Amino acid sequence: MSLLQEEREIILSNEHVDNFDFAEVEEFVKNANKELFISHHFAQKKKMLVQPRGGFPTYKKQFALNEFFVNANVDVLPLTIDSNTRLNDYATAKKMLRLSEESEVDMLNGYPLVNHGYRTTRKMVTHFNKPVSLRHGTPDARLLIETAIASGIFEIEGGPITYLLPYSKNFPLDKAFLYWKYVEKVCANYSKLNLPINRESFGPLTATLVPPAITIVIQLLEMLLSLEEGVKSFSVSFSQTGSMNQDIVMGHVIRKMAKKYAESINCGDATINLVYHQWMGAFPTNKDFAEQLINMSTVIASMVGADKIITKTREEASGIPTKEANAKTVANTQYTLGILNGLPNIVDEEEEEILTLEVEAIMEAVFNDPADTLWRKVFNSIKNGTIDVPFSPHIINHNEMITIRDANKNIRIIKRGNVPIPDRCFEYEKSKCDLTKDTTSIVNDIIHDIGIMQ
Repeated sequence: MSLLQEEREIILSNEHVDNFDFAEVEEFVKNANKELFISHHFAQKKKMLVQPRGGFPTYKKQFALNEFFVNANVDVLPLTIDSNTRLNDYATAKKMLRLSEESEVDMLNGYPLVNHGYRTTRKMVTHFNKPVSLRHGTPDARLLIETAIASGIFEIEGGPITYLLPYSKNFPLDKAFLYWKYVEKVCANYSKLNLPINRESFGPLTATLVPPAITIVIQLLEMLLSLEEGVKSFSVSFSQTGSMNQDIVMGHVIRKMAKKYAESINCGDATINLVYHQWMGAFPTNKDFAEQLINMSTVIASMVGADKIITKTREEASGIPTKEANAKTVANTQYTLGILNGLPNIVDEEEEEILTLEVEAIMEAVFNDPADTLWRKVFNSIKNGTIDVPFSPHIINHNEMITIRDANKNIRIIKRGNVPIPDRCFEYEKSKCDLTKDTTSIVNDIIHDIGIMQ
């Protein structure tokens, strides 16, 4: 028995898992309908796929949510997991699920997949026969991913960096890399039985003034870590930054660089998709303004040529969106996409050159780390501040890079910390900002920039 299989059997012997049958699951994946694989839809669809967010604790409510989404013409169904499961606290999730079922009051903020089990969840997934995307935010997602794939969920979001630095304070980063290495291997192995299981990185990170260079570097590194384990379908992603020009530049550069770096490790045969997130920062409380922001996101997604868009709702500022609000935004996004034709191809050569140089410099510094494996190089690069995510709560993140918006709302780096931004690029970034102000004024500008859409 291989070391991986030994680890799988230990993980799946968890007291909250009901008799996991490896042979039966393999047979299910082998014969699963192609409509359940988002990789099939990426290959066949002639339009951008639309995916909302959403997850309820009980099977009954999750089923009703999916029914609403299907009627709203959704392309990809979401399954957002509750926060107890994200922390591997299946006992509390089980208790809260029971209370939710008895009182019909939602005691969890998502679907406790492990507690429902794969046999139950598979009935729902195969009933709707649409691809489902797993959204969770879990550093140790090994049991969750095994349960998801056994349920018929063939797209897995997340990664060791993007599901740790924005969400966790002190979960060990080295463990996250090893746990996600397991996830990549399991996804790659199941992909050999049928169509590829798609892995998707989480580009928004903290969604707070993250400069494009940092987002792209992390997307590329999570892509490489996945491809080197055998994954053949991967989605890089980013979210609306607040500057249309910067988003378009970012879309061009991330596509170009993803192809280049995939080929550099002899994985040019893998399919790389681009996913765009509608605005992930603080939403306006005015619901009409929120709808305008969502529509603008849809236009930008078309201009960057995204393969999939992930939607938000007009209720973001007031709490957890209802299923009606989610369905409405899906229908509106589909309508907007349907009327967007012949958009101009905008190119900003200077911005693309600067961003490309920044990404290449950081990637080179990561690769030059003396560690013997890529994950250790990335680990060291985060630890020494070569990669620095603004406003990350994690203790290992340096938080020395400082960013601010320029007059055109572009996110600019005004303090680079240990991130190896080339001098020429750093001077360019700073030249776009008014740095003659006193420190208090600059801090006030940053606070304003964080809530820019409110």
